[in-house]
Amino acid sequence: MKEFNKLLKIMARLRHPQRGCPWDLAQSPQTLKEYILEEAHELIEAIDSGRDEKIMEELGDVLLQIVFLARLAEEKNKFSIRDVIATINEKLVRRHPHIFARARVHGAEEVRANWEKIKMAEKSKPSVISDYPSTMPSLLLANRIASQASGVGFDWDDAEKACSKIDEEIEELRTEIRAGRTHEAENEIGDLLFAVANVARLLKINPEFALARTNKKFTSRFRFIESELKKQGRDVHQATLQEMDELWQRSKAERDKS
Repeated sequence: MKEFNKLLKIMARLRHPQRGCPWDLAQSPQTLKEYILEEAHELIEAIDSGRDEKIMEELGDVLLQIVFLARLAEEKNKFSIRDVIATINEKLVRRHPHIFARARVHGAEEVRANWEKIKMAEKSKPSVISDYPSTMPSLLLANRIASQASGVGFDWDDAEKACSKIDEEIEELRTEIRAGRTHEAENEIGDLLFAVANVARLLKINPEFALARTNKKFTSRFRFIESELKKQGRDVHQATLQEMDELWQRSKAERDKS
C-alpha cells in the first residue's frame, strides 16, 4: 500500500499545473487509448514469454495507465482511483455469492453461469449476450458471445460435434465461390470463422491467441524463404511458387528438428 500511495503522489506531481511534466500535462483519456492497447499487448507477450521479471514490469506499465486515467478524472471531480477500487471490490463480492454469501456451486462452469445471471440482473440487460465494444477483436468477441449463449444451454455437446458445423460452412462457402457470389462468400467466411471460434472455445483455446501464434509462425517461415533465397543472390520476386514451397517445407522440417 505504501508503494501504491507513492505512485499516486508521483502522478500528482507529474500533473502539477505549474511544476509538472509538459508531456503528462498534455495527455487526455483520448490520447491515452493507444498506450492502453500497447501496454495490454506487451503484457500478453510478457506472459507468453514466461519471464517473471518481464511480467512484473509490464503489469506496472498497465497499472500506470489505470492510475493516469483515474488522475485525469479526479482533476475534474468525476471520480478517484479509490472509487475505482471500491467499485471493483463491491462487484467481486456481489458476483461471488458462493464465497461471500450462502450460495452453493459445483465447479467453474456453474460459477461462470451465475456470474452472467448476476451481471444481467445488475444491469437490467434485455439479452443474455452483452453489448461489447466495437473495437474488440472479432475472434475474441465470437468466443465471448458464444460462451454467453452456452450459459443458457444453447451450445454443442462437445468440440467434435461442433466440427460438423465447420464442414457445413466450408461446403456453403465452396458453393458461393463456384457461383461467383462474392458478397455471399463473405457472409459464409464470417460463418466459418465463427464456427472455428466455437470449436476453439469448447477446447478451451482462445482463438485470438491461436491465430496470433499462427501469424508468428507464418512470418517466421516466410522470412526463412527470403533468407535462403538471399543466400543464393535472389529474392522472392525472382523465385517460382514451387521453389518457395520447397523452402517452406524445409523451414517446417528444420523447426521440427529443433
